[in-house]
Amino acid sequence: MKNHKILKISSPNDPLVNIFCKELGISKILAQLLINRGLNSLNDAQKFLKVNSEHLLDPYQFSGMSKAVSIVKRALNNKEKVMVFGDYDVDGITSLALVKDTLKKMGFEASHYLPHRVREGYGLTKDILKVAKERNIKLLITVDCGVSNFKEIEELRKNNIEVIVTDHHEPSGERLPEASSIINPKLKDSGYKFRELAGVGVAYKFCQALTDSLLLDELDLVSLGTIADVVPLVGENRIIAKEGLLRLAGTKRHGLRALIDSARIKNTKFNSTTVSFMLGPRINASGRVDSAEVSLELMMSTNREDADKNAKIVESYNRQRQKIESRIMEEAQDIINREINFKDHKVIVIAKEGWHQGVLGIVASKLADRFYRPAIVISLGEGLCKGSGRSIKNFHLFSALKECKDYLYAFGGHAHAAGLVITKDSIDDFRLSINRLAHEKLTIEDLLPSLEVDMEISLGDLNIRIAEEMEALEPFGSGNPEPLFYTRDLRLKGQTQTLSRDTLKFWVTDGRSTYQAIGFGMSGLKDTLISSKLFDLIYSAKVDYWQGDSSVILEVRDIIFR
Repeated sequence: MKNHKILKISSPNDPLVNIFCKELGISKILAQLLINRGLNSLNDAQKFLKVNSEHLLDPYQFSGMSKAVSIVKRALNNKEKVMVFGDYDVDGITSLALVKDTLKKMGFEASHYLPHRVREGYGLTKDILKVAKERNIKLLITVDCGVSNFKEIEELRKNNIEVIVTDHHEPSGERLPEASSIINPKLKDSGYKFRELAGVGVAYKFCQALTDSLLLDELDLVSLGTIADVVPLVGENRIIAKEGLLRLAGTKRHGLRALIDSARIKNTKFNSTTVSFMLGPRINASGRVDSAEVSLELMMSTNREDADKNAKIVESYNRQRQKIESRIMEEAQDIINREINFKDHKVIVIAKEGWHQGVLGIVASKLADRFYRPAIVISLGEGLCKGSGRSIKNFHLFSALKECKDYLYAFGGHAHAAGLVITKDSIDDFRLSINRLAHEKLTIEDLLPSLEVDMEISLGDLNIRIAEEMEALEPFGSGNPEPLFYTRDLRLKGQTQTLSRDTLKFWVTDGRSTYQAIGFGMSGLKDTLISSKLFDLIYSAKVDYWQGDSSVILEVRDIIFR
């Protein structure tokens, strides 16, 4: 196990807890959990618990929305051809599918362009003007990209092609591209009251404005891209995710139904884990290994036969992705063992020839989790080399790359994830530069893995009602973590079992109450657990449904042995 420190056990707020309990009819535990999530008024707590699509924001809050809608409607009246330019990840694919489908329903002859991750990379390609001219395009709409494509947009506008940018990425500076309209909640003057939308969330607001409708039936698709892009599941994203997951379980989209069946998902109730670990990686796989076109075709399938065919191809790509990822992880670990001195390297920067660019982000994410420090993984090639990075709390990766921009050919991203292009000769200087910066910004404590615990409770505080109440806080994810509890002085009761995938199943007791516990990836702790007289648990409380019965099960996050 990682040597976790408990960063914080939140202090109770008894007066507010009592108010929430009385007015909302909830337990003291749920009341404290709401307060821990920054909900300090009855109104905020009610909105959080009772998600309502009526609280979706007006798309016309965006300062660029009115102009964008006018441009689209003028193009429709003039019977002009439109092209939607997307991105190859789940967020970009769902965005493209949503906008293209909306435009077709409006009566447009709409085409699309989905760049190849390895050959073309992220954002508008250098040949986009040529493609637009060949197709006689008069209006180009970007989804999940565009805010940093100055040169490409300038060329398009000089050739009298209107460009509407819908994006959610941070602008690279004060200057913006000379697009006809930019819809992006990250702009200083965006006018929008929620800045954390995913790319598909921005596309959704655009489509709402175009159709003058809430488009609630599209939320299955929108929630998929939103959760997969790991944006904070608070505010409007919480509405999108919660309402969308309800619709996703019963979706009538042929592509999603085929994908759900292909992934062998039997649940009738979907949560964020279903998207993050089952659906999202499959949709992403085609764009990581080859072209993302098949995943887009899957999302837009109009019959089940085509959907099943595309789902089968996507499943094959996912298996390829897993093999490639496993090989690169082994090679990355070897390089780290040989070359990385953790005292000097607060940021891991590693590079090797032959690493598939499509899985660099996944590898960087796993390395950041394993070593709890920012990780940047670069695929070496002739000329320009591409890399992907993932970060930890307290180190804003995009800002760090901005400070090291003298060594980079190009870069983009967010606080926790970024991509870059660099020459081979600049990698060593870049590694030194970003580590100098990390030594200034990161303390030793910042590099210790942490668990934020919501509250300390006894096993006697738990019951089926409390565990069921936890479900009211779903969907969990960035910005709304699953509640974690801390219980001291427990003993093992009965036998332990090792299940598949290194899972440990056991029973714990404090002498009065007894509960079943399950620890994923914890089979290596079996002997220590058996020999330990007393231990503490950090865990989440879940409802286990089995053959019509329900019981409380503790999903263990960490064990602290005495």
